[in-house]
Amino acid sequence: MGWQTASQGVIAVLDLWIVRLVFLAVVIISAIVVRPFGLALWWQAAPAGALLGAVVILLEIRLRQASLKRLIGAAIGSLLGMLGALVMSQVLELSGAFGASSLSFVQVALLLLLSYLGLVVGGAKGDMLNLAALGGLFGAEKTASKSSKILDTSVIIDGRIADICETSFLDGALVIPQFVLRELQLVADSADSLKRNRGRRGLDVLQRIQKMSNVEVQIVEIDFPHLRDVDMKLIELAKLHGGKIVTNDFNLNKVAQLHRVEVLNINELTNALKPIVLPGETMRVFILKEGKEYNQGVAYLDDGTMVVVDNARRMISKTIDIAVTSVLQTTAGKMIFGKYDEKAQQTPPSHGPERGAGEHRGGRGEAPRSEQASVSSQSR
Repeated sequence: MGWQTASQGVIAVLDLWIVRLVFLAVVIISAIVVRPFGLALWWQAAPAGALLGAVVILLEIRLRQASLKRLIGAAIGSLLGMLGALVMSQVLELSGAFGASSLSFVQVALLLLLSYLGLVVGGAKGDMLNLAALGGLFGAEKTASKSSKILDTSVIIDGRIADICETSFLDGALVIPQFVLRELQLVADSADSLKRNRGRRGLDVLQRIQKMSNVEVQIVEIDFPHLRDVDMKLIELAKLHGGKIVTNDFNLNKVAQLHRVEVLNINELTNALKPIVLPGETMRVFILKEGKEYNQGVAYLDDGTMVVVDNARRMISKTIDIAVTSVLQTTAGKMIFGKYDEKAQQTPPSHGPERGAGEHRGGRGEAPRSEQASVSSQSR
């Protein structure tokens, strides 16, 4: 059940490596048939084909991690470098400063040098490109990447992200990195039963999100082997995709802000959605325990907000109506202060015929007096 999300990511990686191995085999067979560079024997051509295929696969793996802006910048830079090398080669050929063999070497060296410089410099400066201004396909790609949400491990285990997705408040695709899935699987396989249950709950949450028709889930295989911290990997992935990180981790929130990466904090959303209570309003609460100050009781709302009630120490384990006196907003959350008016809660005595009948019946009039005494003793 919950393992299906992780297994789908593993299957995608295996499919990709099967394609790479097939490509490598095709290159090796082609080298054996063609025999390039004057290689007469097949066991000489096969290593050359394997080396060429391995270089192409390594370039493909590296280019998959590069952003679209860097790829465009590198392509433009390399083209400009080739044009510059072509112009300089023509000038050197017309000048006659080199012999035939030396001129060929200089022309090839200029082509390689300027193409390499254009590739490196163009890729480094590619982040300065504004693809959204080009419109069309590039503008759509930019908008889609900006609206993507990258899920953190903590927010997946928390589970509230699934409820938010059901309300359709989050637009764009939900991006789940492969390294987050690996961390979830490690937690689910932990020897500690508490961690194991949390990891399995996170996998169940992912399965629940995947079944939602209004949510697009993308599992990306991009990894950053030079970074061991998952939080830093998430930040680099957000920079690469231009997306936002969804988390409830306070430390990740602060570090991401330092790197100028946008963060959607579930805890901040929860605090923003808490009901507004104004002084003077009446609310019904359940007094759970005794407060720190004299004659105080403490209650909690459904969202965890603490309510401190004066004159409610004797009302522990009871549900009462209180009047809100003030609301205090702190960094840890919101606190509500109220006051319990015992006199206002008591029902005024009735003046009907029952009272007169009791007074005239002598012995039967003792019961109401004893009940009133017990109420008064409780109030004292």
